[in-house]
Amino acid sequence: MDIFKPIELFSNFVVYNIFKIKQHSHLGDSLQFFIYDVIKIFILILIVSFAVGFIKSFFTPENTKKHLTGLPLGVGNILAALLGIVTPFCSCSACPLFIGFVEAGIPLGVTFSYLISAPMINEVALILLWGLFGLKVALIYIVSGLFVAIFGGLVIGELKLEKFVEPFVYQIKGVSTGNCCSLPEGNSATVKERLKEAKESAWDIFKKVYPYIIVGVGLGALIHGFVPTGFLVKYAGAQNPFAVPLAVLIGVPLYANIAGVLPITEVLVKQGLPIGTVLAFTMAVTALSFPEMIILRKVLKPQLLAIFVGILTVAIICTGYLFNFLL
Repeated sequence: MDIFKPIELFSNFVVYNIFKIKQHSHLGDSLQFFIYDVIKIFILILIVSFAVGFIKSFFTPENTKKHLTGLPLGVGNILAALLGIVTPFCSCSACPLFIGFVEAGIPLGVTFSYLISAPMINEVALILLWGLFGLKVALIYIVSGLFVAIFGGLVIGELKLEKFVEPFVYQIKGVSTGNCCSLPEGNSATVKERLKEAKESAWDIFKKVYPYIIVGVGLGALIHGFVPTGFLVKYAGAQNPFAVPLAVLIGVPLYANIAGVLPITEVLVKQGLPIGTVLAFTMAVTALSFPEMIILRKVLKPQLLAIFVGILTVAIICTGYLFNFLL
């Protein structure tokens, strides 16, 4: 049973019965896609953000640091990447989290595994991928994202790049990591308090992402309705051996919230682009955004920031090629 069928019927009714737009026209297809996807994504965001907000209430930045301290390097990277999925802190926490992790004695490579994973594999990405593409693609994205986070952290850790962290980071003691929640300290909150926090967190997430959703779905609707099916496949299809690097290079300088970029990737897949190419583009947009790089520059010297971007870019390109080969 298609749980989104009522939304599809509603969007069809609005476009073809109320607006009287001709069926299968460019305008009709675009508008129907826009209404359908906006409503569907809004519902998914609110429901899943509430559920994850409740789970997140059990994870503070402080106890996250505690679980990542004193572990063997490989184990630490894997655990850090996994924790990045279930502790989706807001982007404003990137700097204080980095400082807090380093101050707690967590290895630099482990810290980077977490910082790569958290923005790229969060609750919004998971539920939207599942809702838009199905469970198979969602799992592929999660597995590949974890690989990129673990690989990137391991390489940075092995290169011993601590000297390229800004000196003031090591001089700070007892840094607050910017916990975004308002629950009592020590995880002593009641279920009612956690549910209240989850509701506020879901609404806060929704207010932050809905403009990106509207813009992203709008661009996707234009591509869906007005761009010929063969156009994108011609230039970025499987026959182009440089399609994956091209997708990454396009995605690196862009900034889009994951909720804004996924509707575009949905259309790209429907247009016939290989899934590996589309996943590489999505990862580049979400993991290598300019605002995050600007924030991280406050704590990283240019050399380390450049190495971080370079390693991620290479890892994402390799992941894209791999999944194009496998699928």
